[in-house]
This record gives sequence, structure tokens and C-alpha cells, in this order.
Amino acid sequence: MIETYAYARAGFLGNPSDGYFGKTISFLVRNFRARVLLYPSSRLEIKPSKADMPVFENLEDLYLTTRWRGYYGGIRIIQALLVRWMDYCRERGIPLPNRNFTIEYETTIPMRLGLGGSSAIVTAALRALCQYYGLEIPRPAMANLVLETETRELGVPAGLQDRVIQVYEGLVYMDFDRALMERQGYGNYEPLDPAQLPQVYLAYRTSLSEGTEVFHSSVRERWLRGEPEVVEAMRTWASYAERGRAAMQAGDYDALGRLIDANFDLRARIYDVGEGNLRMIQTARRVGASANFAGSGGAIVGSYKDRRMYDELVAAMAPLGVAVIQPAICEQGSSRGL
Repeated sequence: MIETYAYARAGFLGNPSDGYFGKTISFLVRNFRARVLLYPSSRLEIKPSKADMPVFENLEDLYLTTRWRGYYGGIRIIQALLVRWMDYCRERGIPLPNRNFTIEYETTIPMRLGLGGSSAIVTAALRALCQYYGLEIPRPAMANLVLETETRELGVPAGLQDRVIQVYEGLVYMDFDRALMERQGYGNYEPLDPAQLPQVYLAYRTSLSEGTEVFHSSVRERWLRGEPEVVEAMRTWASYAERGRAAMQAGDYDALGRLIDANFDLRARIYDVGEGNLRMIQTARRVGASANFAGSGGAIVGSYKDRRMYDELVAAMAPLGVAVIQPAICEQGSSRGL
């Protein structure tokens, strides 16, 4: 039996320029994970998890579950991965032995909060497939394959950021320069030392949320039309990631905090962020923490100065139905306190 994992992620700076030839910094959030089991069987089977089961306690349970998880579980994305996986192997002349298997999954990642829940399932499943068939896929190609599963097969608007950090893990600076992407098919991905981070938090809503596809509904069309405000915003977000990397390496956490705040402030001018998301940002800033979206809404990330500020943040977020955690970025026992 093969057992593989992939973890949630948080966009730290540069979001959402990854899908627009920009630059970003992201880190892994090991507090939440997707787990995949794969083992030989007489037929090929994708087993449903709880999120795929159409059984509910009552109408209220159906309503709340659907608003929280959406209309789809993980079966469709694993099936999409298997189709894309076969295309990938055929395009490269890689023979696949006729070996059936059963694949099953479970996830603890809060869904529809922009924490990379769907891509984590795909990444964990892809790792299991690679082990089962004894194949090694370079990490940049693996991130591309995860992205193509969602964009090509399922038509989900998405960028590479989630997939890169879930494949590389840790803390990564990503450069998606257009010329670079067109020349080699992927960006430059630079692992950074998580010990250079300040104290960081992740806060996320525990109530109803809307999906990524809603948040990104019109910005891509505006960018493709060359709308100056959107084009310039993408360049600015990319510069925040570049400057943020320099600030971390210099230990200038005040400058880093200002960039985190500026990242969201620009986002609020381009996107409709919603009242609930705005309250989360405002609440974090009232206690002195910096705050930016961790993804596409429903979760925020930022820096704080000390334990007292963190405790104040937890207390202030509780009435909003928002949980606050200290993200586990590295495996236990590695880089300091993360």
C-alpha cells in the first residue's frame, strides 16, 4: 500500500500575479493535509470520501455542507488527474504497465478558502501514481501537471503558485516571467529559509465561503483586454514579492509588514473582496498585525510582533467565526518555531 500526502498552502506576497507572469512568495501549511492511499486491485476504482457522499442528516445539513464544501468532492479531480497523467505519459512515450489499482483520499484542508485544498488532493494522488509506476517527474513538470489537471480537464481558473509550493514545500519565491515561461515552460522557483520569516499567523473563516472561481470571475478578462489598471496591478504585486524577499533576507520585518498590507490594499481596489473578508483584514490590523489574503478569500495571513499580539488577534477574531493558527511550515524539528 502506498500512502502519500500534500499540504495546505498560504500565499504570502505577490498574490494573485502568479497567473499573470508575476512573482510570488508562498509557504506550506502542514497543519492541514490531503492523504492518498493507493494499492493494487482487480479493477481500477476511485473510492469516495465523506465529501463525495450524497447522504445528509437533513436539509439544513445539506445546505451548510454544500455551502462549505461546494458541489463536488475529490473524485472528479482524481479522475481528471488520471486522464491528464495518461496524456502526459503518452506524449513522452512512457509505457504504463496494465496494473489496476484502487485509490482513496481524505483531507483535513478547509475547502473553498483559497488554501489549495483541491490541488493538494491532486498533488498527493500524483505522488502516489509516481511511486506505483516507478516514475520520477521533475518538480517543475509535476507542478505543471497538477495545474493542467484543473485548468485543462476541469476548466478551473488557476495559477501555478499553489502547485509549486505544494510540490516544493517549505517557503518558496517564484518568478513567472513571461519570457522565462515561454522558453522553458515553467518559472524559476527559489526555496527560501523559513527561519528568515517573522512570526506569522494564518486566520480562516469557519463559516460559509465562496469558491475561487467566483473571486477570479472577471479579472482575467480585464487583463487579457490590456486594461491598464489591472496590468499595472500585476506588475506591482510582482514587485512586492521581490521586495519582500529582500526585506526578509535583511531582517527588515517592518518593511515586510508594510508590503503585506500594501498587497491587500491594492487587491481591494481591483477585486470585490466582500464585507466578511474585509472585516478579517481590519480586525487583524486593529491589533497591530499585518494582513493579506492567503489565497482567494476566506483566509488571511500576516505577521505579528509577539505572543501578546497573537493572543489579542485570536480573541479579536473569535466573534467573527474566524480561527487563528501558527502555521507549521517545516517538518517537526526543522526551522525555528515554524
